[in-house]
Amino acid sequence: MWKLACAALLVSGCGSSSPVIGDDAPGPDAGSNTGGAHPFGTHGGYTQTGVIFPSTHSPADLDAATVAYYTTWKATYLVPGCAPGQLRVKTAPATDDFTVSEGHGYGMLITAIMDGADPAAQTEFDGLYAYYDAHRSDHDSGLMAWAQNEACANVQGADSATDGDMDIAYALDLADRQWGSTGTVDYASAGARITASILASDVHPASSILVGDWADDPTDTHYTGTRPSDFMTSHFRRFGGKGADVVEHTYALVAYLQQHSAPTTGLLPDFVIDATGATPKPAPANWLEGADDGHYSYNACRVPWRIGTDYLMAGEPRAQTAVRSINAWIRGETHDDPSKIVDGYTLTGAKIGTSAELSFTAPLMVGAMIEPASGTNQAWLDALWDQIDAAPIGEYYGDSLKMLAMITASGNWFVP
Repeated sequence: MWKLACAALLVSGCGSSSPVIGDDAPGPDAGSNTGGAHPFGTHGGYTQTGVIFPSTHSPADLDAATVAYYTTWKATYLVPGCAPGQLRVKTAPATDDFTVSEGHGYGMLITAIMDGADPAAQTEFDGLYAYYDAHRSDHDSGLMAWAQNEACANVQGADSATDGDMDIAYALDLADRQWGSTGTVDYASAGARITASILASDVHPASSILVGDWADDPTDTHYTGTRPSDFMTSHFRRFGGKGADVVEHTYALVAYLQQHSAPTTGLLPDFVIDATGATPKPAPANWLEGADDGHYSYNACRVPWRIGTDYLMAGEPRAQTAVRSINAWIRGETHDDPSKIVDGYTLTGAKIGTSAELSFTAPLMVGAMIEPASGTNQAWLDALWDQIDAAPIGEYYGDSLKMLAMITASGNWFVP
C-alpha cells in the first residue's frame, strides 16, 4: 500500500550485444562471496529468450554498483525497532507513518538477496522478521499490521496491506532457500503460515487480489476492487494452491484493462473496481487514496517490475505481452530519453505528473529488460541504468524501488 504524505540475465537468440550470464553460473567475483546457498553474484535462473541486461557495463561492474547502492540504502533506511533484536525500514517522511509494511517487505526481500555481499544479511533479516512478528494484523494474525509510528505502535488500524504481506511471504521463502530453516527462525514454517493467511484473507473468492485483509468483508465497498501494483504473479505462482487461480484471474484482468481502458499505452491504473466480474474498470477519483486512483500514478508505477518479473523468472508470455505494450508506449512518449519520464499519466498517456521520480523510472528499467519482437531495447535499457545508477539518495519509496530494480537488472533476482 502506498499512502503518501501528500501518496544477469540470460540471452539466447535475441540479437543482443549484452553479456551472457549462464544459468546458475557464479558472477565474476562470486569466488569471494560467503554466505548462504545463493550468495549475491550468483547469477542465473532467468528466462533465456528475449531478455537483456545493461550492456555498457560488465556483470562485475553491475554487481559492484548494486552493492555500493545497497550500502547507502541500508545506512539510510534500515533502523532499529523498539525492542532488542528488531529492525525495521524507515519509510517516513515519504509516508505519513514511520514504518509501513510495504517498505518492511522490501527490506526483507533486499536483505535475503544481498547475503554474500553483506555478511550481516541474515542477522538483519532476522531482525526484520522479529519486527514483523511483533506487529501482526488484528484481522488475520498471520499478516502484518500495515503502519507504525516512531514509537513502534500500530496506527491507522492494525490491519494489513496486501503488497507488504506478499513480499514478506516471498522473502521468507527466499530465506529458506538461502539459509535453511533450522536456525533461530523457521523460515519455511513462517512463510507457509503467512502464505496461508494471504490466500485466506487477501484474496477474494473469485481469485481477485484484495487491497488488504480489511477488505475481505462483502459489505465493504472495496471488496470487489484491486490494486494492479499487487499483481505479483511470480509470487502467487510460488504460493501454489489457490495461487494458480489468482495468476489466471490476474492476467485476464490485465488483458481486459489494457484492451478496453488503455489500448494505446498499456498502462494500468492505481486501482480497479469490479475486478471480480467480466468488465473491470479504473477506479474513480478518491476511491481509496486520492484524485489519481484511476490513473497510472504512485501505485501503478510498480507494474512493469511486478509483472515483468514473471516473464524474467518463468517466461510467462502474458507478462511479456503486457510489459511490451507499456515499454513501447513510454519509449515513444519520451523519444528514448529517460529523463523525460514524469511521475504520472492518464491511461491514455496524458501527463499528470511534472517531475522525474525513481519510483517511475526504476520499474520501467525492469520492463526494458524484456525485448520487443524487433529486439531494439538495448540502448533504452542502457540509458535507464545509467540515469538510475547516478541518481542520489532521495526518499524511501523511489530509493527502495531503485534498489530492487538494480538487483533485478544486474541479474541477481532469484526464485526460492
